[in-house]
Amino acid sequence: MTEQEQPAVRCRELAYSFHRGRGKGPVVRAVDGVDLEVRPGEVFGLLGPNGAGKTTTIRVITTLLPTVRGMVEVFGHDCVAERTEVRRLLGYVPQALSADAGLTGRENVALFARVFDVPRAERAARVAQALAAVDLTEAADRMAGTYSGGMVRRLELAQALVSAPRLLVLDEPTIGLDPIARAGVWERVEAVRRATGMTVLVTTHYMDEADRHCDRIALMDRGRIRALGTPEELKARVRAEDPARQAPTLDDVFRHFSGRALTDDAKEGEFSDVRRTRRTASRVG
Repeated sequence: MTEQEQPAVRCRELAYSFHRGRGKGPVVRAVDGVDLEVRPGEVFGLLGPNGAGKTTTIRVITTLLPTVRGMVEVFGHDCVAERTEVRRLLGYVPQALSADAGLTGRENVALFARVFDVPRAERAARVAQALAAVDLTEAADRMAGTYSGGMVRRLELAQALVSAPRLLVLDEPTIGLDPIARAGVWERVEAVRRATGMTVLVTTHYMDEADRHCDRIALMDRGRIRALGTPEELKARVRAEDPARQAPTLDDVFRHFSGRALTDDAKEGEFSDVRRTRRTASRVG
């Protein structure tokens, strides 16, 4: 099977545990035997409440955490044995705001172009292209600290796009944003996907966004995948198994398969520590 025929992401029996309290507390099984495949070109949503294991799963896929048990591949490349090649294939927007408030938008994207080894002769054009793709050309030379929350998220999207990845990984990309800003982020994601055919893997606890934008979704809770399918397939299963719910939402679907309600306790982010941002970029690049 060629790289082009491989699933964009394949996880088999993926598990990850850690100790609370800086290694001295009890063991927490954050991810517990996850099996999933993401098809090339689709928008795949990993949905669930805070603490479900979504971010840990994403961080293993992006090689920011080691594959402790199980197997993870990106376009057929093993995330342990071929970590460098995996990193070349993906762009990553973390949950915490990662732009440097003390740099302009253009300088932020140029930083990531250097980290991801974009050829020097191509950098200026690639930076400009990434900024244009997220509708930030006019604001490119303003300090990022003057940007609105939605603009910062679009800037981070440009940072991830500058390396022309085949897989775009978005961890809670609209967390803390108002509805208009959320719609703006998704508008740019959809436009880039249509233009490039790239695969998008997104985590979110906003079920309405997943219903509108995701081709398929996996519902995750307490480290496990509880259900997987298209939004309509999962709603049809709920209608068949619970005749009282003939017009279920994805919130109803989550409640049906997990046995509990989805809670929303996310807080709006702030600019993260610049040194941590650059360390993360260097580790992914």
